[in-house]
Amino acid sequence: MNGEIKRIGVLTGGGDCPGLNAVIRAVVKTAINKYNLEVVGYLDGFGGLINNMAKKLTVASVSGILPRGGTILGTTNRDNPFKYPMMKDGERVYVDMSGHIMDNLKEMEVDALVVIGGDGSLSIAKEFCDQGLPVVGVPKTIDNDLSATDVTFGFDTALVTATEALDKLHTTAESHHRVMVLEVMGRYAGWIALHSGIAGGADVILIPEIPFSIEHVCQKIKARKVQGKKFSIVVVAEGAKQVGGEMVVQRIIADSADPIRLGGIGNVIGEQLEKCSGMETRVTVLGHLQRGGSPTPFDRLLGTRYGAHAVKILMEKKFGEMVSLRGTNIESVPIMDAVKVLRRVSPDSDIVFAAKAVGIGFGDE
Repeated sequence: MNGEIKRIGVLTGGGDCPGLNAVIRAVVKTAINKYNLEVVGYLDGFGGLINNMAKKLTVASVSGILPRGGTILGTTNRDNPFKYPMMKDGERVYVDMSGHIMDNLKEMEVDALVVIGGDGSLSIAKEFCDQGLPVVGVPKTIDNDLSATDVTFGFDTALVTATEALDKLHTTAESHHRVMVLEVMGRYAGWIALHSGIAGGADVILIPEIPFSIEHVCQKIKARKVQGKKFSIVVVAEGAKQVGGEMVVQRIIADSADPIRLGGIGNVIGEQLEKCSGMETRVTVLGHLQRGGSPTPFDRLLGTRYGAHAVKILMEKKFGEMVSLRGTNIESVPIMDAVKVLRRVSPDSDIVFAAKAVGIGFGDE
């Protein structure tokens, strides 16, 4: 499938994310207006490839979607084509559907594919590229944890949502003299917690990269109380863990490419802080609010740049690559460079230094 590209497919995989529609819109408009290509949108992620659920995308069909959250194509994080769950003789088995997908693509005369997703979806995209399918990737995740790019689209919107939540929690915390704990997403990286915690004036930020001691967190809150500050704000990433402890797992989803669902650390911290500090404590779990809503101007712009350049590198036959933001420029890098290692917060980074310099605690001292 390495001949002339006349028709391309596009899909969104994994969790939803603000800015997906901006990418889809840019892919469609760039493909049609600049390269005179046809575009097919696959519905519900890789499941659309398996079941041949697709629709033709035109300039008219993407009109007005730039400010919309979510994805007009639908998405899922459970349909790994190389390990697809099926029932056989009353038992669940996993089969490789990649050959079936390649046949479907050939039948629909789709010459290349743009995959918009996180590390799981992009790893699948790389496997298809290894089978000879021209593929390019677009980095999507609110967690901002993909290597080989400075920023993923969706992160900025999630950050704004978390920061606005902290602004609101401040007023009620101060009014009632309470400790307010806000649990945010991020999986195994603390970018959302760190950035929103600094922007939202948190007193303590707990992230996966810096194991914490509940005693140190409590000391920080008690010290504030002695100083006449009768409330405290604690931001905790869902993947944060105590020194010598484990991350709190909410549930396991066997069919998912990423089966572990973190969550619950906020309530654990809240109970412990109320006991050790003697202060009334409330916990807010921001959850999927971080994934929803209209994307910020930054994410609309970044998504548009990513989508346009994804088509550009397809036409340049840079298959197996992912569009990437480096400084202020959009470049492309091998997909494997993006997914082989998670991008995590360095405890020695300048942003952690800045947070500590202004008095924010991380529970490590």
